[in-house]
Amino acid sequence: MNKKVKAFLYNLICFAILFILFRFLIDKYTNLTGLFIPVTAFVVGTLTAPKFQAVQTQDGEKIFMRWLLLKGIREVG
Repeated sequence: MNKKVKAFLYNLICFAILFILFRFLIDKYTNLTGLFIPVTAFVVGTLTAPKFQAVQTQDGEKIFMRWLLLKGIREVG
């Protein structure tokens, strides 16, 4: 599988997990109603999800990750 596709799938899966988690938590623990619940979950999920990117290096194509909760950029796989 292409590394760019893998990076895209990692981004999608991480965002989806966080979006569902935050949507449930926002619905259960806040007084928000209607469209505010998924919009708030989308914004929080977008800000907290790790970002993956495929980069061409001298050693070949590699996937790197940057996350709000970790310092710096990490190589994945």
